[in-house]
Amino acid sequence: MDDKPNPDTLSESSERLFSFGVIADIQYADLEDGYNFQGNRRRYYRHSLLHLQEAIEDWNNESSTLCCVLQLGDVIDGYNAQYKTSEKSLELVMNTFKKLKVPVHHTWGNHEFYNFSRDYLTNSKLNTKFLEAHIVHHPETVPSENYYAYHFVPFPKFRFILLDAYDLSVLGMDQSSPKYQQCMKMLREHNPNTELNSPQGLSEPQFVQFNGGFSQEQLNWLNEVLTFSDTNQEKVVIVTLRDLPIIEVPPKRGHYCLSETKLI
Repeated sequence: MDDKPNPDTLSESSERLFSFGVIADIQYADLEDGYNFQGNRRRYYRHSLLHLQEAIEDWNNESSTLCCVLQLGDVIDGYNAQYKTSEKSLELVMNTFKKLKVPVHHTWGNHEFYNFSRDYLTNSKLNTKFLEAHIVHHPETVPSENYYAYHFVPFPKFRFILLDAYDLSVLGMDQSSPKYQQCMKMLREHNPNTELNSPQGLSEPQFVQFNGGFSQEQLNWLNEVLTFSDTNQEKVVIVTLRDLPIIEVPPKRGHYCLSETKLI
């Protein structure tokens, strides 16, 4: 028996494949090593930039060019705000990303909102909505400006959807805004602790201040994009930061959820 692969089959199969990079929780800060909130995991704040540089070098040297890289949030650490180095640290990380030969799609996590307001992020280099793919004659798939989300097609019949996991959150919001008031009310109803970042004693530990969720408006938009993809027989990858989401996004058949913590 000849175990060698058929060149024609191999070639045909290879044409269907594409590659993309994923990185999460860079959490850069120009600080000495420290520990996480629970004190059980070491944080290499300054060294994280070296890991990003090594990742970019590997991606640039791939024999098959990547279509893009997904950055899943928490690009700089929250400590930057305390030391007033947020803008400097972000600029350093974004300049490092410039060495990458392919586009980078950024999602926003809680550490982005520890450092910046939502308005600041909307006007920053972490807003990659301009990379969105537009579906002609389907305006319902165009996201609202009320949340940071969009979709794009890196390869035929594959659609990536980036979601705003902090669409509902007290982080980064103007405290006078109706959405902030809505989110604070939700937190108070589910979290009686004085320290709202503490899940102690909660039956639903996702209701903490560092967490976020999806508004019904964003979920309705997501449903429209998924409906379009189902109709057109596309595979879908949902991309979002996931700590303890207030509202889960259940993947459908042929759809996958890619978050900072795991592939569902």
